[in-house]
Amino acid sequence: MNLILFGPPAAGKGTQAKRLVTERGFIQLSTGDMLRAAVASGSELGNQVKSIMESGALVSDEIVIALIDEQLTANPDAPGFIYDGFPRTVGQAEALDQLLEKRGTKIHQVIRLVVDEDALLERVTKRFEEQGRKDDNPETFKTRLEKYNADTAPLIPIYAERGVLKEVDGMGSIEAVSTAIDGALGAAV
Repeated sequence: MNLILFGPPAAGKGTQAKRLVTERGFIQLSTGDMLRAAVASGSELGNQVKSIMESGALVSDEIVIALIDEQLTANPDAPGFIYDGFPRTVGQAEALDQLLEKRGTKIHQVIRLVVDEDALLERVTKRFEEQGRKDDNPETFKTRLEKYNADTAPLIPIYAERGVLKEVDGMGSIEAVSTAIDGALGAAV
């Protein structure tokens, strides 16, 4: 199963992905984690990634797709893959579709965590004030939210048209969201 978890920053995607890894044995393909692992590996691709990251440039979609391809090859018996942080744009979604098509598979399920953005901002602001997490700075969060709405949200109707999008109320408790995701996954493949 190829699963994408969608939702704005702080919607709970990471929490739910970790649970699916633990409970179902899925492999979480986090672009950030894959980039760091590639650099640490010292491989040719890793050295290329390191040089790009050190220059402050963004790693190309082609490199990210190559890293995803490596993980798919390295984990042929995995019951599923969770795409975390990818795709973020229509171009990335098309590149992922092409990669999966070459492998004889596709995106099976997209689960969108539907959340109230004002409530998320309150949550992030409170966490920032209590814990001082830099990524929870309310102004930074607003920028990340705008970027999500401009670049990633346009993917939602594409996946809805394909019939693979399920929406889950992301404002409930972790357990309630988990139960709803399990229900949506039960309907997939």
